Amino acid sequence: MLVTIAVVLIVLWLLGLLTSYTISGFIHILLVAAIILVLVRIIQGRKVV
Repeated sequence: MLVTIAVVLIVLWLLGLLTSYTISGFIHILLVAAIILVLVRIIQGRKVV
């Protein structure tokens, strides 16, 4: 589920970059949070999927 959320955020982030439309940087904060969560799970040795 975490990977699905990360993929959705990446797609929305890229869409925002392409259309110059971001909700005051909120999507960027969510993207960074998703990447940090994935990295923490990898470092802890848990399954990401």
